[in-house]
Amino acid sequence: MSLCIFFAAPAVWDEYCDILPALLTEAGIAAEVVTEAPDPAAVDYIIYAPSAPLQDFTPFTRCKAVLSLWAGVERIVGNATLTQPLCRMVDTGLTEGMVEWVVGHTLRHHLGMDRHIVNPGHVWDPTCPPLARERVVAMLGMGALGTACARALAALNFQILGWSRTSKVVEGINCLHGDAGLEAALRRADIVVTLLPKTPETENLLDARRLGWMKRDAVIVNPGRGALIDDAALLAALDAGALGHATLDVFRVEPLPADHPFWSHPRVTVTPHIAADTRATGAARVLVENIRRAEAGQDLMNLVDRARGY
Repeated sequence: MSLCIFFAAPAVWDEYCDILPALLTEAGIAAEVVTEAPDPAAVDYIIYAPSAPLQDFTPFTRCKAVLSLWAGVERIVGNATLTQPLCRMVDTGLTEGMVEWVVGHTLRHHLGMDRHIVNPGHVWDPTCPPLARERVVAMLGMGALGTACARALAALNFQILGWSRTSKVVEGINCLHGDAGLEAALRRADIVVTLLPKTPETENLLDARRLGWMKRDAVIVNPGRGALIDDAALLAALDAGALGHATLDVFRVEPLPADHPFWSHPRVTVTPHIAADTRATGAARVLVENIRRAEAGQDLMNLVDRARGY
């Protein structure tokens, strides 16, 4: 019997229309992939993006799992109609892109590249930066993405402090947790990278009080979620010279409004949510493997814990 897979992310269907059916066939899965669901009760799996029009999952009574194309699930995890198992996207392309972006911007600030790239006064300043082993990077969030970035930076000899809300053990990384661990990480860090999900516990995690723990020349690099940082508190700290710089890829409102002060602030770099993206080639393989697992009665990968919100 052929499975019915509802691809409920119309904005990106063109990226998947060829590769997804081909990979299903390669895996020996007989399935029809549809972009419209005239009979929701016949759908076995839903491939989904939280920005998609579908918001009511009640009619999909036969659906075995909802497979998200996004790493973040904060837009969907609270949907009361979604009672099916929900899996977030973790694929190698997304991880590789995030690692490259985080390493690139960390090295930019570590090496002080801006003073040479933007040098209208033609100042000859041969001051050398410290070595990476003399620089402390705090990685706030030690999930799949945070751990991958922490390991890549550790391989370059940065001193890494990995922080999470609850205790974690990651080989080769000095891991801290809880309120005391967060304060210790922020007070020691030269560069702080935020790669946490948005939850009630993490919203405004970096508020005025916690920003005040940081070194005066410390840098924040945020490719995680815009709501992790109190915008007003961040701007106040930058204006007061209490922080060195903030490189931000994610925002509370996207696209970032043209009149937002982040755009023109001399100590803020804005990138347009490009740190990591789901690549269809890798993501399709993850989707197919999860469907294969479900049909074989095996555990799903990247299953979301509704209570924790990620």
